[in-house]
Amino acid sequence: MVEDMLTKFDLINPSESHFMLREMVRDFVEKKVELQALEHDKEEKFNLELFRELGELGLLGITVSEEFGGSGLDAISALIVHEELASSDPAFTLSFLAHSMLTANNLYSNGSEEQKKRFLPGLCSGELVGCMAMSEPDYGTDVMGMKTFAKLNSDGNWVINGNKMWITNGSIDDKGTPADLVWVYAKTGVSENGRPQISTFLVEKGMDGFSVGQKIYDKSGMRASNTAELVFENCIVPKENLVGEVGGSVLHMMRNLEIERIALAAMSLGIARRSLMEMNKYATERVSFGKPIREYGQIQRHIAESYAEFKAMQAYIYNTARMIDLESGGYRLDTDGVKLFATTAAKNIADRAIQVMGGYGYVGEYVVERLWRDSKLLEIGGGTLESHQKNMTKELYKNPDFIMK
Repeated sequence: MVEDMLTKFDLINPSESHFMLREMVRDFVEKKVELQALEHDKEEKFNLELFRELGELGLLGITVSEEFGGSGLDAISALIVHEELASSDPAFTLSFLAHSMLTANNLYSNGSEEQKKRFLPGLCSGELVGCMAMSEPDYGTDVMGMKTFAKLNSDGNWVINGNKMWITNGSIDDKGTPADLVWVYAKTGVSENGRPQISTFLVEKGMDGFSVGQKIYDKSGMRASNTAELVFENCIVPKENLVGEVGGSVLHMMRNLEIERIALAAMSLGIARRSLMEMNKYATERVSFGKPIREYGQIQRHIAESYAEFKAMQAYIYNTARMIDLESGGYRLDTDGVKLFATTAAKNIADRAIQVMGGYGYVGEYVVERLWRDSKLLEIGGGTLESHQKNMTKELYKNPDFIMK
């Protein structure tokens, strides 16, 4: 009986609802996402109209409860969506991640009831576009070194000054229109032990002192996802837009980084799967010296190693997602681990696909060139490879028993 259960258990589609979700998103990708991906990459243009269609499908608030307009699904469901979308358009998927995970899920997990009632229905429907602002021009991985500062003024409201950089969805168009809602981390003081106090604020489009400094162009990859600098110049934020307690943001900041990292790993899985499919297909169709190139040992190595790495990625990512509680966090070792492994594996598989496909692999029309460019960002955003190595080594020093589990 136990053996039968084990052989029938599907790690990536553990239930019928997960399977149906994957089929729904895969159909949407085939009919809608694939058709626009190359064009929007070339034009460096975010497809806002298509993005809002994700709201109609119930995906923009996938982990938000139905009470606030979401779908109330689990971590595995979120990863399924990221994987399927990224198999066609990683840049579009990155904008989805910034909205659904870094803004909507963050707000659902950490916001007050009033804040959730005000903003979540619009975020879930796509009426509002959200983003999260953490990195700064001189501070990325060194989050605690941020310079953006919020000060309480005499009327009880907050005044924010500073710049945020590399913000996905920070601008929603080429006119410098800011996101409707920005989840902003800022310093609000120093604790008794001398550590910076970080607090979170909900900054809304139209607030005095908030603007887009610049939209970032000419990126190597992720060109169809808008990246911007945000400027806060004596930005007035009402006291009701403070999330949680003053200085209480580090815990939920770290918890949300776990969610971001495993979602980025799922995007890597989508890139790897598509790259593997394209090189396998091409190796069958392409004939050289009278036989398909898949009969040559050099090509066989590219395909076989890519398949093995893809399956290892798949198992590690979905097994980690199976254990994650979106409300509590506490999975730093393996959320860092899946991103460390999967992002580089995806880049390598995309690189092999280009090598197998030769000149065709090197041009945008054949997809893998774009996937290769997009994959590089995943080794940087959401935590660099070096930060994951540091975090994991530290965690294994404190908890060596993890190796035996």
